[in-house]
Amino acid sequence: MEYTNLGRTGLKVSRLCLGTMNFGPRTDEQEAFAIMDHALDAGINFFDTADVYGGAAHHGRKEEIIGRWFAQGNGRREKVVLATKVYSDMKDPLDGPNSERGISAYKIYRHLEGSLRRLQTDHVELYQMHHIDPTIDWDEIYGAFENVIAQGKVYYVGSSNFGARYLAYAKAAADKRHFLGLVSEQHKYSLLCRLPELEVLPAAQELGMGVTVWSPLDGGLLAEHALDPTGKVGRRVEQADSLDKREQTQLQCYADLCQEIGEKQSDVALAWILQNPAITAPIIGPRTLEQLESTLHVLDIKLTPDVLEKLDEIFPGPGGAAPQAYAW
Repeated sequence: MEYTNLGRTGLKVSRLCLGTMNFGPRTDEQEAFAIMDHALDAGINFFDTADVYGGAAHHGRKEEIIGRWFAQGNGRREKVVLATKVYSDMKDPLDGPNSERGISAYKIYRHLEGSLRRLQTDHVELYQMHHIDPTIDWDEIYGAFENVIAQGKVYYVGSSNFGARYLAYAKAAADKRHFLGLVSEQHKYSLLCRLPELEVLPAAQELGMGVTVWSPLDGGLLAEHALDPTGKVGRRVEQADSLDKREQTQLQCYADLCQEIGEKQSDVALAWILQNPAITAPIIGPRTLEQLESTLHVLDIKLTPDVLEKLDEIFPGPGGAAPQAYAW
């Protein structure tokens, strides 16, 4: 396993982050336990979840599964750099009007306690705002985060789905308070979604923030199961229904390139992300132990300049960072 610092912090995290979205409905609890055990054995120490994961029927279910896994002991909790999130409506009737989506000191204090209870731990290493709240008052939010850090319940604060301007606002507000502020941003990024190259990735690098990537396979479209049994881009992935002819052609060219270099589509997509210096780790979401074992291979893949050039031809990005990408 390879490790890197999480942004400008001294915290070391694995270059692969284990996501837990599939735990529960798609992956039963015993299989989830086996996946987490094997991830630790393979050196993956960075786990990501969220309070809202589990769907409307059972918010918090993923945190509960992780909590029961921690409860087995043998150093499981101590070995994990754990990230969870706050923002969503947890459907708690006791929250009343404060149950709506958003960020407030109330939500940080109350929902953190709920997450710690479900996770069966007294702290999380990384507490992330799951989305930007445009009405955010940084003095209120940072005051709450400073308190939970002082209490030892949170070690670092991060964001998710923030635009570059909000990352800049957050840094300015933190500097005024002499507070470390946000240390990481979790963002959607893939060969099919390269818009973050315009603003978010350059901003995060300049601000010293780590970047973790959600949906690195774009919902499975960049994985081998996006093809039908004949080898053509098919309908096994729900999103394939809405693909236009250009996108179908892109995925077919991509499958052909991966076959040419002898690597799976999912592995190439992850290896491409790992070679971006702005990225800390892609978040992988294995449904089975076999998928996890297979994914570990991506750390051995080093894409050559000519393959990277071909990928740019198939999936052209915005042309670099703004404004140079579109202006003189």
